[in-house]
Amino acid sequence: MGGMPLNDMPWWRWRSNVRSALHMISDPVFQREVWGTGRPGYGDVTDAVYRLVEDTWLDNWSAEKYVGTIFRDSQEAALVDVAVLRVLKILHQVGADAPAASYLEHHGWPEAVRAAREAHLRLAVADGDDPDSPPRSLEVLAIYTRSA
Repeated sequence: MGGMPLNDMPWWRWRSNVRSALHMISDPVFQREVWGTGRPGYGDVTDAVYRLVEDTWLDNWSAEKYVGTIFRDSQEAALVDVAVLRVLKILHQVGADAPAASYLEHHGWPEAVRAAREAHLRLAVADGDDPDSPPRSLEVLAIYTRSA
């Protein structure tokens, strides 16, 4: 464990974005109360999916590529890969601009949530964070990643 300075840019910011996305995708209560009602400040499901892959290109290659930078070890990378694949599969089926309900009611969504939860747990615990705290708003995430 350890050995990766937390503010080693840009990896640290990328890790924060990936963690934010996994956190939101892993939390059904958050999804019901925030995405389901369209509460502002957190983005929508599509935003979370893009946050997962936009800087990392994890839709093109394995998280294994980032072991030692974004991810601490192969186990983190493997869990992230499973979550990304499950989420992207649903994105491709429902379409990029689909409403939250299209994701949340998709037959594959519980599996995506479970995979995201496993990845979220491992990454949060490795970073010394409480995995069961609620997801941060995008504003707080932006302040947090800027302040590095």
